[in-house]
Formats: sequence, C-alpha cells, structure tokens
Amino acid sequence: MKYEKEINRRKTFAIISHPDAGKTTLTEKFLLFGGAIQTAGAVKSNKIKKHATSDFMEIERQRGISVATSVMTFEYNDTLINLLDTPGHKDFAEDTYRTLTAVDSVVLVVDSVNGVEDQTRRLMEVCRMRDTPVIVFINKMDRDGKNRFDLLEEIENELHISLHPMTWPINSGKDFKGVYNLYDKTLQLFTANTKAEDDEDKVVIEDLSTSILDEKIGDKDAAQLREDVELVEGVYGDLKVQDYLDGKIAPVFFGSAINNFGVKEMLDTFIQIAPVPRSRETTKRTVDVGEEKFSGFIFKIHANLDPKHRDRIAFLRVCTGRFERNKYYHHVRLDKDIRFSNPYSFLARSKDVIEDAYPGDVVGLFDTGNFKIGDTLTEGEDYYFTGIPSFSPEIFKELVNKDPMKTKQLEKGISQLTDEGVAQLFTQFGGNKKIIGCVGELQFEVIQYRLLQEYGAACEFRPLPFYKACWLTSNDTKKLEEFLRFKQANSAEDKDGNPVYLAQSEWFLNTEIQNNPEITFHFTSEIHK
Repeated sequence: MKYEKEINRRKTFAIISHPDAGKTTLTEKFLLFGGAIQTAGAVKSNKIKKHATSDFMEIERQRGISVATSVMTFEYNDTLINLLDTPGHKDFAEDTYRTLTAVDSVVLVVDSVNGVEDQTRRLMEVCRMRDTPVIVFINKMDRDGKNRFDLLEEIENELHISLHPMTWPINSGKDFKGVYNLYDKTLQLFTANTKAEDDEDKVVIEDLSTSILDEKIGDKDAAQLREDVELVEGVYGDLKVQDYLDGKIAPVFFGSAINNFGVKEMLDTFIQIAPVPRSRETTKRTVDVGEEKFSGFIFKIHANLDPKHRDRIAFLRVCTGRFERNKYYHHVRLDKDIRFSNPYSFLARSKDVIEDAYPGDVVGLFDTGNFKIGDTLTEGEDYYFTGIPSFSPEIFKELVNKDPMKTKQLEKGISQLTDEGVAQLFTQFGGNKKIIGCVGELQFEVIQYRLLQEYGAACEFRPLPFYKACWLTSNDTKKLEEFLRFKQANSAEDKDGNPVYLAQSEWFLNTEIQNNPEITFHFTSEIHK
C-alpha cells in the first residue's frame, strides 16, 4: 500500500451528544492536549470574553451552542487527529447525521446528571445504521448525578449497545475523588481545576489490596472501589478490540471535562484502539482505502466562514489516494475537471493552506458554487459515495421578503444557506412561492439572522400546514406529471428540480400512497439517485 504509513497514523472522529452534556468543553480539552490551543475558552461565561474555540458563528457565540459542525486537526503522540465537533441541538440534527458519514468513529458524551436524553438516542441510531465504533465519555462526575451502575444499565438499555468500562469513578459530586484506570491499573486522584499536564496525582496501583489505596482515598472508599472493580472485571472481563471496531461494544470512560479530568485516559486509549480510515461503498463498487488514485466526497458546505470575505467552503473527506494542491480532479456530477489552489486544513476559525492530504483528512475547498452535498471528486472514474441522505423536514414555512429592494441579496443568501444543508428549499409548482423546510424551529431563527447579518436581506417566515415532504419517482412519467398537475397546491420541486409532494397530514399521505401505486414516495432523498 503506497500511503500505508500516512493512513495508519490518522484517526477521524466526531464528538456527539445531547445539548449541554459538555461536548464543546471536551473538544477544547482534546485541543489542549494536542497543543493546538494554549487556554481553554469558557463557552458560556460572560465574564470571560474568550469563546469556545470550535464555535465560530456569531449566533453560536451569543447563545453558547454549536449550530454548525466545526473541523479541527491536531497531532497527539505521533497521531494526526481530525476531530469534528457537531451541533448537539436537535434542530441541527441533519448536519450531525451527515457529519457521521465522514468519520470513522465517534465519541458520545453522556451527562452523568441527566443520563440518556432524546438526542443521544437519535444519534446512536445513525451510528448503528453504519456500525460506527463508539467510545462513551460519562461527563460531570464532579456533580451529584446518577449511581454509576444504574447509569451503565440505562445507557445499555436505552441505546441498545453493550458497554465496557475502561475507568471506574470513586464516588461522584462533592465526594468525587478520582478514577481508577482498569486498563493500565493506575489511580488518578481528582482535584478541581487540575491542569492537563499534571501527572503528580497519578498513582500506579498494580494490586488493589495494597495499603497505599487506603492511604490515598480512605478506608471506606478503598473498600468500595475494591468491591466495584471485582464486580466490573467479573462481569466485563477484558476488552476485545475487534468487538469495539465492529460497533458491538462501546468502551466507557468517566470524568469531568470542565476540570480536564479523565480526558487524557480516554484520548490515550482512543489513539491505541480507534479505527484508521476504512474502505467505503460507492454506487459502482467498494473503494479500497489503500487505492493509489485519489477520491473523496463533500459532506458539508459552509457559507461565509469569514464574514469579511464572502466565501463558501466545501468540506471534503479524503477517502483514497493523495489529494494534492493545484492538481486537476474530476467532478463527477458536473463531468468537468477542477483544481484547487488554496485547499485548507482547519483549527476551528484559523485555516492553513496545505500541500497535500491523505485518507481520513478533511480539507476545506473554496467553492464558487460548484459543489452540493454528496458530490464526489475522483481521478477520472465515475461513481458516487453512497449513504449521504437528506431527511424529510418536519416544519415548513413560506419565505417572505420584507424589502423588495433586496430581492437579489435574499435569493442569493437563501440559495447559499440551503446549499449548506441546514434547511431545504422547495419552490411551489405553478408559482414561485419559496418554501423552507427545517427539522427544528431554531433553524429558522438562524437563517433569518444570517440573511440579515451576512447578506443584508430582511425576511420573515409564515407557517405552512404541511406535515412531510416526500420525493417522488415513477417509471410512468405521464402518471407523475398528471399527479403533480392535480396536486398543484401540494407540489413543489427541490433545489435540484426533483418533484416533491408536501402532505398536509399522515392520513393524506397514506391515501395518496394507496391511490397512486405507480408512484414511489421517498422519505429521504439519497442525494444521488
């Protein structure tokens, strides 16, 4: 394999969680260990004006939530790590789902106080669809939360995944004293606000019966730890790394991200066991990760990453071969060759021009409107990487222009923002009513805010009584045209000109499906049919 060394030193993963579980804080701690940043920003503290490194949109900084996936690249112990920080908020789930297509593994953050929450369930379903390997980090152990055994049972039952504890906590809340590493038999003692590089609180304890344990954490807690560890080791045994790689077992770590505690243990284990870039399915064949020719796909587009320059950046995941600056590559959908003079790697908002990239890397490409999510670049072969879905929105609103003088700006803005995949744009048949479909209410707020701030276009949204959008296909074009003509008020086309039926309710939808057996109703549009 020509690029074997480069492939084997790369790990590409996403951090996912329910909002407020501490995901962005954990991301910052990873960057601290990798030396990529020197101080951690306080995400929500108004006293400290530094913001989370990974939150680069103005609205994110105002609200303290991540609404767009950020990409960060850093080195740690000779491993090149590509980390994708995803939005936790359910209104931005679609961005997260698509990001999961571009990574090889996932770290799931669970709040020890709240346990498993709705968004956690949804995200795990996507991971299971692809058998993505998952590591679980149970955060906020320094707060009074659920009993650790109950928490493990809840995660297993709710998320339908087998767990394997790698570290074990000594108490929680104000009595939290640290974690015992079951993997390398060391005890890490907890003191609030410990620095990342402090190793003096680490004690090697090969045998738990030693009296050092009682000295360090007290007789009562030492006895409890011995009992817990005996039980955990009896139930779980040794971790079979292959089971983790197959997505059957999730290693579990306990800690407190805000205090930088238990994070290093997880990162050290992660770089040992997490998968390197893998082979991928395409519409024609399985593309082997070791192939020499370059290929990759676009999984995200972001307009105005730098508000001073009206730029659009397409995020490319390299799947095979070596991506080189200034070399021509084949854009499969447009059937034309394009080259990139300034490809970027990212550390949140700072961008560095790169000369080349290898499988697993995420590259930012300047885009003048050539790309859509799901586009494939190759060295000549025609195929698409599969499994990059576009989901049916759940809320529909009409886009109303409040300033006719700014029509051009509004149209450009809405076109670019919907290219990013945050929302979907439908145009009603027989008119030019623009309908925006989103998964959640917050997205409309973000769109309205960004249209005004970035394009100077004022708009408002009027709710529409639709329940679901279905993409239509049929072998009988006449039947399809007839259906669209009869159902004009409920018909639209998406940005790519594909016909869409907007159903008012589940009953209407089921009736139409029954009455039109020649037409297939799709709830997701795989971006390339």
